[in-house]
Amino acid sequence: MGLADASGPRDTQALLSATQAVELRRRDYHMERPLLNQEHLEELGHWGSAPRTRQWRTWLQCSHARARALLLQHLPVLVWLPRYPVRDWLLGDLLSGMSVAIMQLPQGLAYALLAGLPPVFGLYSSFYPVFIYFLFGTSRHISVGTFAVMSVMVGSVTESLAPQTLNDSTINETTRDAERVRVASTLSVLVGLFQVGLGLIHFGFLVTYLSEPLVRGYTTAAAVQVFVSQLKYVFGLHLSSHSGPLSLIYTVLEVCRKLPQSKLIGATGISYGMGLKHIFGVDVVGNISAGLVPPVAPNTQLFSKLVGSAFTIAVVGFAIAISLGKIFALRHGYRVDSNQELVALGLSNLIGGVFQCFPVSCSMSRSLVQESTGGNSQVAGAISSLFILLIIVKLGELFRDLPKAVLAAIIIVNLKGMLRQLSDVCSFWKANRADLLIWLVTFAATILLNLDLGLMVSVVFSLLLVVVRTQMPHYSILGQVPDTDIYRDVAEYSEAKEVPGVKVFRSSATVYFANADFYSDALKQRCGVDVDFLISQKKKLLKKREQLKLKQLQKEKKLQKQAASSKGASVSINVNTSLEDMRSNDVEDCKVMQVSPGDKMEDATANGQEDSKAPDGSTLKALGLPQPDFHSLILDLGALSFVDTVCLKSLKNIFHDFRDIEVEVYMAACHSPVVSQLEAGHFFDASITKKHLFASVHDAVTFALQHPRPVPDSPVSVTRL
Repeated sequence: MGLADASGPRDTQALLSATQAVELRRRDYHMERPLLNQEHLEELGHWGSAPRTRQWRTWLQCSHARARALLLQHLPVLVWLPRYPVRDWLLGDLLSGMSVAIMQLPQGLAYALLAGLPPVFGLYSSFYPVFIYFLFGTSRHISVGTFAVMSVMVGSVTESLAPQTLNDSTINETTRDAERVRVASTLSVLVGLFQVGLGLIHFGFLVTYLSEPLVRGYTTAAAVQVFVSQLKYVFGLHLSSHSGPLSLIYTVLEVCRKLPQSKLIGATGISYGMGLKHIFGVDVVGNISAGLVPPVAPNTQLFSKLVGSAFTIAVVGFAIAISLGKIFALRHGYRVDSNQELVALGLSNLIGGVFQCFPVSCSMSRSLVQESTGGNSQVAGAISSLFILLIIVKLGELFRDLPKAVLAAIIIVNLKGMLRQLSDVCSFWKANRADLLIWLVTFAATILLNLDLGLMVSVVFSLLLVVVRTQMPHYSILGQVPDTDIYRDVAEYSEAKEVPGVKVFRSSATVYFANADFYSDALKQRCGVDVDFLISQKKKLLKKREQLKLKQLQKEKKLQKQAASSKGASVSINVNTSLEDMRSNDVEDCKVMQVSPGDKMEDATANGQEDSKAPDGSTLKALGLPQPDFHSLILDLGALSFVDTVCLKSLKNIFHDFRDIEVEVYMAACHSPVVSQLEAGHFFDASITKKHLFASVHDAVTFALQHPRPVPDSPVSVTRL
């Protein structure tokens, strides 16, 4: 024990000393490496373009494993149903399915009214699509079926193609309903074809162009549209059908004008017992035929009239479904496949349209109920669809005398969640003003221009806003943080100091055709040098110097001609001299002629040597122009994600312009794809090589300091005029 006790402190001391040594080594750790330009980096990392893979070969490969993988990918129920934990999930799914069915029954009847269809077709749309999604969907919690926004979009189409009146004459109600059902079912088939097609070609990313502010603003405006459309049922009014821009405003004005004609009503039992339909003319659901209807082929002649509305409805329905699906997937820790969701939703609408359903999507309120009541999988959806089937086959007659005003009240109550999104104005005002602008424009456009045009305007505005924001990025001059190789904006970091003789410029966005001119202008402005003015003054002075030289040469030639003519005159005067004098004069003239060119060449050589020793006369200093107070410019291109032809030309112009004012330009921190695009665009040549491109800003700064260009003794700051 004594030995053990004695060895304990020594082991502890040795351990402490080892820990201290590691800590000291950690403090003294530093890294040294040579400067890396792009050529050195490519050599060191063995850079090369990635080998091209011919994806179509893998698509055309046939095997048992590939066939099985495709089947499981497009029929997900075969993956999760065999592994379904009956003991853990069945009770929750059963209770959740019954709860959703109780909500889905009145909603199906009510949303059929929104679509301008007989209420029974809302029950059909609550059965077929739900069961199809159970087989093909990947979300475990969303409730597919009738949805207010989709229904009102369908209603605008059915009312425009099958109006209530035609040429001031009322159309037979049965004929009108049959035509509207044909239009709605054909529309559903076309929506399904769009969604399935987009899903098969992996166009699920299309929904990324519908941002969250856009979707929330659109659904809020749609909720207002739905609310206004139900006022005629709440007050028992007969209104004219309005469609197109400002139709919502016209409907509200007509409701206000006809409000004194409204009727008071009761519930279903009172309606049936007192015969309110016959006595007071109260609108009721009417006959609900028992049983399912046979499949009907779509009317392909309507495709040309419905194609625009179908694409809009397809995109909106998918956007709402995938948004909710991803929310629940993140909450419960599983993955939703956006492309397969497109296929599942498309098949739901395609097959549902054949059985005379109208387009459906995911309901927000029912999805929340399905999750909160213990739903764990789409078994809950299957149970709810079976309950709706029971209603269709046996219990539909019980709802025959249900007043439409009750269904309108159900719809308005279910709009509560979407109307609460009006509070987004306050939250977006605090969080992001650009998102608030998208929300407001989407809301206003949808209210004033209707649902289809409103969506188009909001998407275009959202994309234009992105372009505008990339046109006005944050430009900054970088300085070095003391004792580090980190460079930050000198306007934001007070300790970051510019490196003497070097300017480092960075843009927060990529440079492309829409902002290339802004990039060049901001660069010249932030550098504090009027580059264009210096270049123009330099060209003027050089041109003036050339003109003076030309005039001097012309003057010298004129003097030489005068001298030659004077010599000829002297010869003609001495014609009468003796022959010997003439010969002697000729010999002297020949000597003069032989000597003069040599003398001139020697003088020219001497002058050339003197000129070569003298400083270049075309420099800014020699021309009397102010020089920039930096000799090197470094462009931090780390934000570049791609390069187009306009960007290439702008970068080349920057190199040429700054070299004209005796500033060398370097580039830094380019990503490999950008370097490849620079090479493909023939950016590098004899004057601009990969030696001007460095792995990091610090490497470029260090190289620029090691290879400075002459800087004036007393630098003169040149400001923009």
